[in-house]
Amino acid sequence: MTALQQIHLLKRKAGFDEDTYRDFLEKHTGERSSKDMTDGQRLMVISELRKLVPEEGRKRAPGKYAKKLQALWIAAYNLGVVDDKTDKAMIDWLKRQTGLDHHRFLRNEADANKAIDALKLWIRRATGCETLFTRDRNQPPILNDFRFQICLFLWTELAKEDCQLAGSLDQHLRSVSGKGDASQLSSKDWITAMNQLGQLYRSSQV
Repeated sequence: MTALQQIHLLKRKAGFDEDTYRDFLEKHTGERSSKDMTDGQRLMVISELRKLVPEEGRKRAPGKYAKKLQALWIAAYNLGVVDDKTDKAMIDWLKRQTGLDHHRFLRNEADANKAIDALKLWIRRATGCETLFTRDRNQPPILNDFRFQICLFLWTELAKEDCQLAGSLDQHLRSVSGKGDASQLSSKDWITAMNQLGQLYRSSQV
């Protein structure tokens, strides 16, 4: 689904009439038509519309290790490795890859680690980026942060298409968080940054 298609889908879910929709666009981008926007502006509109449209109820996978697996699966989605970001798709894939019942890899530490390692390895192979989800004690702490690694990969790929949202990744992270240093970003800031870059990257691959 393209960014324009997503905007119009979210517009319908938000229940906007035409005037309200145009005013909303102008308020956030200065443009009254999504066709006149840059990729970055469209991404901003999608982000703002999603705040107004509650995500459709989905059963979240339970278990002690579910959040870590969900975070990796969403990373795979943002990186363009998977097309379905739901927990069901994640569980189906992990069951195929590990041969384990999902109750085991969501609750048992050893089985969870097996599933996590399988998912990390698959993402590295699919993206061709061997440095994702790795740590090097000779590197600065920020370069060992998996969230920064994801953002850096996405930014590098977007730069090849001249689709960046700002002059540099540091500038983008500052605009997202309002903080002067990437090490100060909160978990929520990182999620926003990764999702924004992931959305733009996936749109650029259509």
